[in-house]
Amino acid sequence: MKERKSAKEQTAGKKKRRKKIVWLLIDLAVLFVFTGLLLYKPAQYQPLTIISGRQVSKYLTHQLLPKIHNGAQQGQPFDVTVTQDGIQDIIAHSGWPKETAGASFSKPSVLFVPDSVLLMATVALQGVELVVTIELEPRIDEQGLLHLYVAKVKVGAMNLTPLAKIVAKRMYQQRIQAIPIDPADIRSKIVASLLDDRPFEPVLEIKSILGASDTKVQIQKLTVKDGELILRLLPLEH
Repeated sequence: MKERKSAKEQTAGKKKRRKKIVWLLIDLAVLFVFTGLLLYKPAQYQPLTIISGRQVSKYLTHQLLPKIHNGAQQGQPFDVTVTQDGIQDIIAHSGWPKETAGASFSKPSVLFVPDSVLLMATVALQGVELVVTIELEPRIDEQGLLHLYVAKVKVGAMNLTPLAKIVAKRMYQQRIQAIPIDPADIRSKIVASLLDDRPFEPVLEIKSILGASDTKVQIQKLTVKDGELILRLLPLEH
């Protein structure tokens, strides 16, 4: 009886070892796939050439701002087309990399696709570089309020939208506890819209670079197409 029991124990031991090996292989496969998805770089990701120094984008100062200022002088709603190349030039002159919460953001890129804006960048965290893609779906509602809805957040090829929103909210709450932020500031409204899909009145104050008075305009309509963003702007009285 003892020999039979010993044989059964040996057989059972072999089966357990096989199961452990199988599960180990499965865990390794999952780890490799997970790592591969995280480290994936989208084919459409083309990092911008960053302009060092304190230079200001000529597209911003010589084209976009004068176009808005001149259009506002007519006192009627007018359209302004913001090109993808132009926005990329503005971003390239905005000072990179950017540091926050122990992470470094660099190599930015922005793409205009139908109904969406794709914001992409490389995030360096603990010595590992990951490509993060944020898909925005901006829209003006029936009340004329602007929504900056975050439709998707990807790290590599992995969709981590719910987790990314939770982490972003916590980081923002920690920041506003340390540094008071004016909720009426347009930047605060943009962050609130991104994190909570909280709409706001899209009024922009354009600082004049032409020696004239500043200009206020309200976005009445926006349309995102391939390579361009079309804004319908309404001049406001000072």
